[in-house]
Amino acid sequence: MELQLAAEQEMFAGTTRKFLAQHMPVAELRAMRHDPAGFPPDYWRRGAELGWTSLLVSEEDGGGGISASPLSDLAIVAYEFGRHAAAGPLASSNVVAGALSRGGSPEQRSAILPGLLAGQLMATWCLAEPRPDDAFGTVTAQAAALADGVCLSGVKAPVEGAAQAAQFLVTARSGDGLTQLLVPADAPGVTMTPMRSIDLTRRFAAVRFDDVRLPRSAVLGEVGRAGSAVDWQLRVAVALTLAEMVGTMDRAFEMTVQWAFDRYSFGRPLASYQELKHRFADMKLWLEASHAISDGAVRAVAEGAPNAWELLSAGKAYVGCHGIELLQDCVQIHGGIGVTFDHDMHLYLRRLTLGSRLYGSVAEHRERLTASLEAQVEEESADDDRR
Repeated sequence: MELQLAAEQEMFAGTTRKFLAQHMPVAELRAMRHDPAGFPPDYWRRGAELGWTSLLVSEEDGGGGISASPLSDLAIVAYEFGRHAAAGPLASSNVVAGALSRGGSPEQRSAILPGLLAGQLMATWCLAEPRPDDAFGTVTAQAAALADGVCLSGVKAPVEGAAQAAQFLVTARSGDGLTQLLVPADAPGVTMTPMRSIDLTRRFAAVRFDDVRLPRSAVLGEVGRAGSAVDWQLRVAVALTLAEMVGTMDRAFEMTVQWAFDRYSFGRPLASYQELKHRFADMKLWLEASHAISDGAVRAVAEGAPNAWELLSAGKAYVGCHGIELLQDCVQIHGGIGVTFDHDMHLYLRRLTLGSRLYGSVAEHRERLTASLEAQVEEESADDDRR
């Protein structure tokens, strides 16, 4: 989270923090670990009243940001979600709301957005696909144009919050382009299979679309021309995932430092031992660097900067690698209790491990970043040759 927040952002962050501490404490997380929804029925509606679902929606559609940068405002919520290991499909539901506001028809916006903004209706984005088509950004589900509509076929997995969603925003392929469709969860041909998640509080499912016939009014935008919209949605999803992962790192590090000062060994606090001081120094470096790259990536996406994807991929690669290492060190410093189910540390390790795999793995983002840098070098070399 940014070091310097505007006054209204400070208030928003504090309100979100207090709400999560009250309505999603660790005891509640543990109590809901076998619940199909993962959170109490009224929880998401109350969060929506705070503005969780409206920040990427235009004022004309009933939304609006806290500051001049709505994505930065939403990243504050994602950061607090990470610090509390909170439940709820924050990124996917906001991607759908933002996509509707940016590219939906008046009928689509009026039919779905009011329920989304009020927290009474849930929607989620169906993008990822199961093996062997699970590479980042791969889309093989087919949206075939018909005389009277569109026929959708394929499988999407994992889909967060699928069991609670009333609407799916499905990204599919139409020829050489991408098409996005709004699909009611109860449409004929749609089936869901719950999936197990390493995170106790987040729920995923595999969603199958077997020749689902939809009217042309279900298309978000134009058939085969959704590439730029999908790119924006991916940027937002990765940026929010980064902010959440950094919040998780921050809370785990805070807990571990406190433990090291409270726990005595041979008459001295653990934190006084040189070996642990060195480890804490490394962990603090990783944490602060993760803060910086996450904040920079969020700003770049919010401003539409040309290097946004470079920062996003660099952030996902760095935080996904060093965040896991930081969490593992936190577990080890806690000793035996750190690996027990009764201790809270595993909640944060689970959250960060899952985040490192969502919207592209560390390896995939390293490859994207490498390809981008190589393309820049080739372009610069070509410019030199022309001179």
